[in-house]
Amino acid sequence: MQPIRTFNVSPSLPQRLEPLRQLAYNLHWDWNVETKDLFRRLDSDLWESSHHNPVLMLGTISQGRLTEVVEDEGFLAQMDRAARQLEAYQTERTWYEKQRSDKPKECYAYFSAEFGLVDCLPIYSGGLGVLAGDHLKSASDLGLPLVGVGLLYQQGYFAQYLNADGWQQERYLLNDFYNMPLHLERNPDGSEMRIGVQYPGRTVYARVWRVQVGTVPLYMLDTNIEPNNAYDHDITDQLYGGDIDMRIHQEIMLGIGGVQMLKALGYNVTAYHMNEGHAGFSALERTRILIQEEGLDYAAARQLVASTNIFTTHTPVPAGIDLFSPDKILYYLGHYAETFGLNKDQFLALGRESTGDLSSPFSMAVLALKMATFSNGVAQLHGVVSRQMFKGLWQSVPVQEVPIGAITNGVHARSCVAKSTQELYDRYLGPNWSSAGTDSPLWERMDAIPDEELWRNHERCRLDMVLYVREHLVKHLRDRGASPSETAQAREVLDPKVLTIGFARRFATYKRATLWMRDIERIKRIMLANKDRKVQFVIAGKAHPKDIPGKELIRDINHFIHEQNLEKQVVFVPNYDIHIARLMVAGCDIWLNTPRRPREASGTSGMKAAMNGLPNLSVLDGWWDEADYVRTGWAIGHGENYDDPNYQDEVEANAFYDLLEKEVGPLFYDRDADNLPRQWIAKMKDAIRLNCPFFNTARMVREYAERAYFSASDRYHTLTANHYAPAKELADWKGKLSNNWFNIKIKDVDISSAADIEVNQTVTVKAKVDLATLTNNDVQVELYQGAIDANGDIVNGVPVVMNYQGDESQGLSLYTADIIYTSSGLQGLSLRVLPKHQHLSSPYEPRLISWAE
Repeated sequence: MQPIRTFNVSPSLPQRLEPLRQLAYNLHWDWNVETKDLFRRLDSDLWESSHHNPVLMLGTISQGRLTEVVEDEGFLAQMDRAARQLEAYQTERTWYEKQRSDKPKECYAYFSAEFGLVDCLPIYSGGLGVLAGDHLKSASDLGLPLVGVGLLYQQGYFAQYLNADGWQQERYLLNDFYNMPLHLERNPDGSEMRIGVQYPGRTVYARVWRVQVGTVPLYMLDTNIEPNNAYDHDITDQLYGGDIDMRIHQEIMLGIGGVQMLKALGYNVTAYHMNEGHAGFSALERTRILIQEEGLDYAAARQLVASTNIFTTHTPVPAGIDLFSPDKILYYLGHYAETFGLNKDQFLALGRESTGDLSSPFSMAVLALKMATFSNGVAQLHGVVSRQMFKGLWQSVPVQEVPIGAITNGVHARSCVAKSTQELYDRYLGPNWSSAGTDSPLWERMDAIPDEELWRNHERCRLDMVLYVREHLVKHLRDRGASPSETAQAREVLDPKVLTIGFARRFATYKRATLWMRDIERIKRIMLANKDRKVQFVIAGKAHPKDIPGKELIRDINHFIHEQNLEKQVVFVPNYDIHIARLMVAGCDIWLNTPRRPREASGTSGMKAAMNGLPNLSVLDGWWDEADYVRTGWAIGHGENYDDPNYQDEVEANAFYDLLEKEVGPLFYDRDADNLPRQWIAKMKDAIRLNCPFFNTARMVREYAERAYFSASDRYHTLTANHYAPAKELADWKGKLSNNWFNIKIKDVDISSAADIEVNQTVTVKAKVDLATLTNNDVQVELYQGAIDANGDIVNGVPVVMNYQGDESQGLSLYTADIIYTSSGLQGLSLRVLPKHQHLSSPYEPRLISWAE
């Protein structure tokens, strides 16, 4: 029966409890201990059963309980305190205001296909989404004028359960948006705000929802509305669901719809951040608006868009990049080519590395790279991998100079550190530990934390995790219809006093979730042989519904558990989510990560574990490659790369067993007269002291701001001045540059010294360059010096800018420079010419470079 009218019914609260509503609808409660405790105090059972959803709680709690707390002075005092904390948080002077108080008004938009904020908003799948959520939280902490853009999925990502054979099954639950901490955006007349996005033959409409993340709004589009047809309803149905057609529908809605939504909301965005290539189509829509609504030509519009875009890639392998066939791109987006005045091959070239390959697919990562002023990987090693992956976009540029940098990921400390551990840090380090940098003196206070207090706190966290896992397993088994004996056994899994290894992440095959099982007899011996030095495992994670090899890994682990009678010692925790993750990174003793190097872009779960005092035991990949893996954990291997995967697995499995048997286990169980593992505790303190100040999103977001947002926003204001005159001038200059670049000739290079020189001897170099119709102001001439490798190439070259000395006869320009070599051996030099313009983000932006022959 269809209703003739609908009502949005809000929770009814006594007037004295109205602050609860404001607190519930701002996700600041997720990282504010006072507020989270307040809702737990209101009704602890309802808090757990609602998946920590204060909005649902307020809508379902009994009026009797509300009447009780109105008379509870202690509760009211805590509520008022939490409300004051939120108000102070929203109005305090921030880091951003101190940095940019003299700048014009600016706004940064952060586009992501998923956001992992809290477990009661299940619209994320894993690390990418949780990172995006942490990015917004730290942007709020820092006061950045950031706005998030995403899609609101009716079913989100799947809930996982296992059948009796240990095979992953998926259940898609409907999200009840009206009982979540969401606001439906409305027009001034009270009607729903909607935007319309053009698809072939139709317009697809979406309404706008907002999640308030501290001071940062996250706006999300929802197409599950009339008058959309059934297919279009499903565009925002499942995260990463459907086929390739559904994927392009979603990415059009995210990128193109996201830009239209920001415009409808009235935001004047000065810098756009594309978190992965999913949002790449936003660049097309921004270009169209500048052409059709602002009157720019394509060259100037593209220049402005590219000068204000930031792109972060999280993908360490080509297979992880979204690719669409040329026909599909032209079918869905060919009208942009007409607007831009491009033929189909010119338009498709925006997403092709090799523009001459007319059959190659359209890459969203390539589109984003070509339309961004700043691009980065998410760890230093990932930056190296990314430069190698995409070096073809910058022909003749040495791979180490390919303009893809690295900003190492972090995690939001107040979101992932256990409540009791936060209180411990607050007492001994002070309240600013969660954002303090590596140079802060507060980290010297770590030794002031008594060993016994840190250890007993950790033991409580381990016990909390064990109790939760038991309860969670019992519920899972009952839902599956398991026997009473199975549920009884689940109540006894894990020993809260045994060395506990945690492994939790997406079940992709390269993460090698079963590497620890490679030698069954050896791992059983390590786990069980010494009754005083036992080892146990807590494992969790989901495989993508279409990833059969990933599902097989989950099944293999569960088969191993049952076949080896290890039900008490090894537990696979189904339906991994943010809540389970927080319990595990606080309650395990050591965090295991075994990716196939260099396939892990970053990996943030280990950072969360380290912030809780857990040492890491990991392959040197992602973030762990740049951590102090000696003082804060153990490295599996030495960062080797292997050609034979099977041999690699053998070597690294044995290295894991050796470490566990000879170093990890003995250190954990070496107790003094007070039954304290003093050396282990020292490692815990190092894990906190050395990892917490760097691998956090406070540092990460500051780095994005200082290296990308501020400069992109400044370029926006510069290029849009005087009705876009600087943008037009820069685009015209680039056109002149492209037309004349290949007429540049390096005519003569005169080197003052012979082939044999000494270390630190000055070598003077003079060069005559024919710049054709260009001038000295258009170019930068550089020497490029470095050691010669076995192939006769300069490696790790260093550029030295040459000085312009004026023009000589025959129209040649004279450049000079002095260089020295600081090390002996076979060294070399070359000479190159690069573009130069005051508004270029880098000399590599035009993708033009000329080398001496």
